[in-house]
Amino acid sequence: MTRIGLVVLALFLALAAGAAAVGCSPWWWFAAAPPLVLGLLGVWDLLQRRHSVLRNYPVLGHARFLLEKIRPELQQYFIERNFDGRPFDRDTRTIVYERAKGTDAEQPYGTERDVYRPGYEFLVPSMAPCPVPEAAPRVRIGGPDCGRPYDMALLNVSAMSFGSLSANAILALNGGAAAGGFAHDTGEGGLSEYHLRPGGDLVWEIGTGYFGCRTDDGDFDPAEFADKSAHEHVKCVSLKLSQGAKPGIGGVLPGAKVNAEIARVRDVPQGRTVISPPFHRVFSTPRELVRFLARMRELSGGKPTGFKLCVGSRRQFLAVCKAMLAEGTTPDYIVVDGAEGGTGAAPLEFADHVGTPLTEGLLTVHNALVGAGLRDRVKIGASGKIATGTDLVKRMVQGADYGNAARAMMFAVGCIQAQRCHTNTCPTGVTTQDPRRARALHVGDKTLRVQRLQEATVASALQIMASMGVTDPAQLRPHMLRRRIDPRTERSFEELYEWLAPGQLLAEPPASWAADWAAADPDRFTV
Repeated sequence: MTRIGLVVLALFLALAAGAAAVGCSPWWWFAAAPPLVLGLLGVWDLLQRRHSVLRNYPVLGHARFLLEKIRPELQQYFIERNFDGRPFDRDTRTIVYERAKGTDAEQPYGTERDVYRPGYEFLVPSMAPCPVPEAAPRVRIGGPDCGRPYDMALLNVSAMSFGSLSANAILALNGGAAAGGFAHDTGEGGLSEYHLRPGGDLVWEIGTGYFGCRTDDGDFDPAEFADKSAHEHVKCVSLKLSQGAKPGIGGVLPGAKVNAEIARVRDVPQGRTVISPPFHRVFSTPRELVRFLARMRELSGGKPTGFKLCVGSRRQFLAVCKAMLAEGTTPDYIVVDGAEGGTGAAPLEFADHVGTPLTEGLLTVHNALVGAGLRDRVKIGASGKIATGTDLVKRMVQGADYGNAARAMMFAVGCIQAQRCHTNTCPTGVTTQDPRRARALHVGDKTLRVQRLQEATVASALQIMASMGVTDPAQLRPHMLRRRIDPRTERSFEELYEWLAPGQLLAEPPASWAADWAAADPDRFTV
């Protein structure tokens, strides 16, 4: 309750006690109380100095703060159209909810979108569609240095940590992964019992805090990493360099949220604020990064090892490619996170203005690996607002081999896009450590919904590809995705973007890449 509310309540109770003491009729009290309380509130508003609106409009000014508080709900439920909400519009949320529930996800009467609006994208159907494959293809993750390859599903659960998400949400996500045969990324918050109990395949992600495999002073602990990565449910290990929501900065977990369980999972002191630095201790150059990834693979017993990043400088990523060539080893996969953000809370300036959107990020990573002659050794995952089959197919056209979804999976377990993820007051129990709120999320029901969503989304992607005349993602080509430039002009991605040939950077870099390739240094991250 606010301070004003407490004052009004105290005055209300004092007046009630006074009325009872002098023997006033209860009916007189009920009639007199509202104007008395409003009068007292008006006096408080006139005397307080914090809000100018209340000094000029006592009592009535509170209506502004009330409407401001419920503005997101009014906007979402009564004002926004089906196709223009943010971050996810109502049409997208609806199709995710319906697929998760196993209900009809079709829409009559045509699209509501303006197909002549600049920026509108569409996939190209074939005059000779193919039959839809009976089984979804899988992506083999594991280059020549990997001793235990993993067959990745086309769509998986993206990185979300225990601590950011409730225990019930993690249980439902991993249970869905176990039932559906797809992977679940742990996020950087450590490997908890809730990730392990249902038995789903895991991608164990570690970040700059090395949670779950850290020393007392916050450094990387190779022995603990080797022990935990040997778990049978851990199929891949991942190093997080940056994330789309806030590339280039670390994170803070307030001490009030660090309960005994979270402290145990993350290897941190209970009740003490935990800071994830913006940079890694284990490397400072591209060459050191590549060597550390090789060390992670060795410590994990040869399991597929990769890294995740939100792309920034193309020159720096090319430096990593040069380091791979110089060291003779590569990661087995790279997950490209888009600047579209994700489940993690971030400063507004970072969310809106820092980092490369997923389309350009994918094109940069894909072309750099192709041009360096490394693309056949490294698989690419795409992470950024993948919620439908269309999203998945588009990302594979742009260079990805598979996709990861975070917020769509949150919708499947009950998220209503209230955008209170960082407040511990999530109304559906998804992103909270409040036991009372978290108990609202029924694990058994939401587990089934996660499985249904993944299955239906992949089936939709296969159906779309079949309509385009292809049966495997490897057959997708840039000319199959087109973007409207103006009401009279549209271009394919083959025309809009430059696509490098295998080994082209090694032989004769094109003019648009030559300066970055020449400046890329495997022994330093050139700004």
